Amino acid sequence: MTAPPPLPLSRRSLVAGAAALSAAPSPGMAEEAPATSAVSLLVNGEAHSLDLDPRTTLLDALREHLRLTGSKKGCDHGQCGACTVMVNGTRIYSCLTLAVMHEGDAVTTIEGLGTPDRLHPLQAAFVRHDGYQCGYCTPGQICASVAMLEEIRAGIPSHVTAELEAPPALTAEEIRERMSGNICRCGAYANILDAITEVAGTPA
Repeated sequence: MTAPPPLPLSRRSLVAGAAALSAAPSPGMAEEAPATSAVSLLVNGEAHSLDLDPRTTLLDALREHLRLTGSKKGCDHGQCGACTVMVNGTRIYSCLTLAVMHEGDAVTTIEGLGTPDRLHPLQAAFVRHDGYQCGYCTPGQICASVAMLEEIRAGIPSHVTAELEAPPALTAEEIRERMSGNICRCGAYANILDAITEVAGTPA
C-alpha cells in the first residue's frame, strides 16, 4: 500500500515559517549591541570626541550629537546643498559623507563663520541684499559662497571658465555656475548673486 502524497504547503504557512526562522538567533551566537566608532573632529575650532554608529553621516553628527543645527537636512541625497559645510577648507555635502571618514578633520559650519554681534562679511551681505526668504537654504548657501570665493582665488577653474590656465574671472556667470549645486526654493538667486559679488568686490 503506497503512502498518500503529502499535503501541499500553503503560502501562509510558508511565509510564517520563513519569518520564524529569520527571527530566531543563530545557534551559539549571542546577541550583540551595535558596534560604535570613536571619532575626533575639530568643529568650528573646538575639539570634539564622539562615539558614533559608523553609519552616522557627518550631517547627523553635527545636528544630533553636537546640536549644531545650522546645517540643514533638505533632500538628504546631495541634491539641494542645504547641508553644505567646509571640511579642511573645501565645501562638501555633509549628508553624503560619514562622520568616521573625517577623523581629525577641521569642520566649519555656519555657526563657525560669525556671530550675531560680529557677522562674517557674507552673512552681513546676505542680510543687506535680502539673499534669503524662508532661510532654510541660507546656511548652506553662505558656506558654499565662502568656499567658492576661495576656489576662485586659488585659480580653480569651473565648467564655464574660458581659459583653463588663466585665473578665473569673477563674473556673474562663474558665480552662478559654481553655486548651481545650492538650491533656493524661494528663488532668491538674484539677491544671492548681489551679496556674493559685493563681498568679492566686483560688479555683477
